[in-house]
Amino acid sequence: MNWLTGIAFTAFGEPVKWADMIGNLLGLGALALGWRRSVITWPVQLLSGAVLIAAYLSGHVPGLVGKQLIVIAAASWGWSRWQRDRRETGGIAVRFATWRERALLAGATALGTAAVAGVFLAYPQLSWNPWADAYIFVGTLAAMFAQARGWVEFWFAWIAVDIVGVPLAFDSGYSFSGLTYAVYFLLVLAGLRAWWLRTRTARPSSATVLQGATA
Repeated sequence: MNWLTGIAFTAFGEPVKWADMIGNLLGLGALALGWRRSVITWPVQLLSGAVLIAAYLSGHVPGLVGKQLIVIAAASWGWSRWQRDRRETGGIAVRFATWRERALLAGATALGTAAVAGVFLAYPQLSWNPWADAYIFVGTLAAMFAQARGWVEFWFAWIAVDIVGVPLAFDSGYSFSGLTYAVYFLLVLAGLRAWWLRTRTARPSSATVLQGATA
């Protein structure tokens, strides 16, 4: 598997690693499947995380490695949760989070970011950019938690993570990751619009149920 850390091609003067390219293409596929409310989004996200770890380990960017470890763990939980929901209701229930849920998620994200940044600051060898790495690490967990719960806010959470993650990817030499996020951002906007419209057309007295893939 050493070829994964090899150079696939050079773009704009920057080398693109096979793992960086393959992992991000899988990530785009997972996002598109999430837009379609397909349960398959979770195993694809898991595979994307595993491949990207191979890319980031050689770059000494623990925040990005940590992000993918969170992706793998959260994808496993999200996969189980969506499968259970589909068995029980025949689809994936999607809704906006309540203000209390939003406050708890935002508060937990802020506290978690501070705690992880504190660890990175105490052990400088773990990260050359402690706050950015901590933000990406904890923000990814928050986004995937919201996705697994079927909250529309998870799209906003991904946007918030990418605002920091994209510049960090370019700065760390992962140009393909940065370029991929241009397409990724468009998919996020399309997915946000699709889920938002579903909640607006649903009857207030009933939950919005979005059919998942049969696979």
